[in-house]
Amino acid sequence: MGKIAFVFPGQGSQTVGMGKDMYEASPSSRDSFEKANAVLGFDLAKLIFEGPEDELKKTANTQPALLTTSYVLLQALLAEGVKADFAAGHSLGEYSALTAAGVFTFEDAVALVRARGEFMEQAVPGGQGAMAAVLGAEREALAGLCSDISSKGGLVELANVNCPGQIVVSGSKEGVAAVVERVKEIGAKRAIPLEVSGPFHSSLMKEASGKLADKLAAAKFHEAQLPVVFNVTAAPLAEGQHIASLLVEQVYSPVLWEDSVRYLIGEGVDTFVEIGPGSVLSGLIKKIDKSVRILNVNNLEAVKQTAEQLKQ
Repeated sequence: MGKIAFVFPGQGSQTVGMGKDMYEASPSSRDSFEKANAVLGFDLAKLIFEGPEDELKKTANTQPALLTTSYVLLQALLAEGVKADFAAGHSLGEYSALTAAGVFTFEDAVALVRARGEFMEQAVPGGQGAMAAVLGAEREALAGLCSDISSKGGLVELANVNCPGQIVVSGSKEGVAAVVERVKEIGAKRAIPLEVSGPFHSSLMKEASGKLADKLAAAKFHEAQLPVVFNVTAAPLAEGQHIASLLVEQVYSPVLWEDSVRYLIGEGVDTFVEIGPGSVLSGLIKKIDKSVRILNVNNLEAVKQTAEQLKQ
């Protein structure tokens, strides 16, 4: 029997109306949305279900919104008797994975990602940072181009190593613009500027990581019930490592998603269940390894279908 990994999406997967079918169909889902509202002190559920999209897209709102929606879908899947051998999440999704593993209570996770979003928003004034997706580049060649550009004054770094041929860079507006201009030099197809509110996963986020470190120092960590593969190391917790320091580092370090998926496959995972809105991670995993089974749990119907498929 192959193993199962639950994977959780990050920012960019949010849509207005996500999770609404869960809220309407299940008292326990409604309860989770109401708990999130209580933790945050405003009506998060209303913002998720009705928008406006511009408000939902603000990092400090997106993060608790995605975590809550993923959690509600996860709880419904667990109620169907589905279990995983591993968990992993892309950037913000790492907090959903840690919640799935029992490291954080749901309420604590909501409060943490709300703070994380606020710190990330405050770290770099609007318009000074940027990100771009580079298609068709080799990782080493792109890293070389980034360090060449950074040495000339426009900081830019690898931010998300998503799958073969798709790497996101992040940094100063000037640095990212230079990458977009010069990617053809390293044989890449093109670079697409992303609509984001900051240079996430770059060293420009150091200030946010410092504030997050203080927040995490006061947080309650529980024993993990299943191994979580971390973005920063593409491996589960090693001897002497602390989850808090990996989460702090994650804010300004690249998300090693491709490496994480390859690690999981190496550990015998042949079924990935993406839990949360959209299907971004499913697309990336397919590009990393076509032979694995990928299931998507992004609404009420998908919960039932996935549970059926996994029971066969």
